[in-house]
Amino acid sequence: MAVDLHMHTNFSDGTLSPEALVKHALANGLDAIAVTDHDIARGNAAAIRFGKKYGLEVVPGVELSIDCKLPNSGHMHILGLFIDYENRELNESLDFLRNERDRRNHKILAVLKELNMPLTMEELLEEAGEGSVGRPHIARLMQKHGYVKDYQEAFDRYLKKGAPAYMDKVKLDEKQGLELIKNAGGLAILAHPMLMNFDSFEEMGRKILELRPLGLDGFEAYYSLHSPEITTWLENFAVEHDFLISGGSDFHGENKPDIKIRTGKGNLDISNKIYDNLKKYHQNAILQ
Repeated sequence: MAVDLHMHTNFSDGTLSPEALVKHALANGLDAIAVTDHDIARGNAAAIRFGKKYGLEVVPGVELSIDCKLPNSGHMHILGLFIDYENRELNESLDFLRNERDRRNHKILAVLKELNMPLTMEELLEEAGEGSVGRPHIARLMQKHGYVKDYQEAFDRYLKKGAPAYMDKVKLDEKQGLELIKNAGGLAILAHPMLMNFDSFEEMGRKILELRPLGLDGFEAYYSLHSPEITTWLENFAVEHDFLISGGSDFHGENKPDIKIRTGKGNLDISNKIYDNLKKYHQNAILQ
């Protein structure tokens, strides 16, 4: 059996509801999942409720975008696993980030209007439903209006970093993000380390070690885009420096159709032992 500890619902940029995600996970033979929506923790309550109803263990989580200078247009995301998703400080901070994202959305829509691709905020809110509104919802609307042929073209031509309608978003810095997760009782796990885009393993390792005093507990050794070489290096680095390891597909549903739940791009198989180690470490940390 297996686990998948990195996935998204329609509360952020996934396409499945928490209930649908739980059912999909069970249909694919998973024993446990973590819901790690971007900058929002509100989908956890429903996911846990449906997990109990259908017999799937659901880890409450979140994924934070971190403001960090990295080479080669790299980016840093940190997962909070086993968080108290009702933590006041956590939700106030996430509410602030979503408010800033709303301002960003208005700016993106203004640019698209100048490019003769008008969209309304009302349409955008309807597209997002109860979730946090962001670029994936704008991309889907652009496709529906016929401005682009598909979701990917919307990002490649207009919405990705460096494209005409891209706008920077407000993020927490490394210290703020890690503190927020720790104060909410969670484990802080660096997501997809290879996407920091360092030129060498040694540089990536130095960055990971810099994050430890700030509260980093571990990192994803297993991820959809990791090559066997990267995975092996991360496994060895974790053993050498006593880091926890985690992993997940980064499943988004139809927004990233090439990434499947549990298996990612076909190369993932994350054992229950990984989850058991994380859970045991978290339980011991609570008792201390």
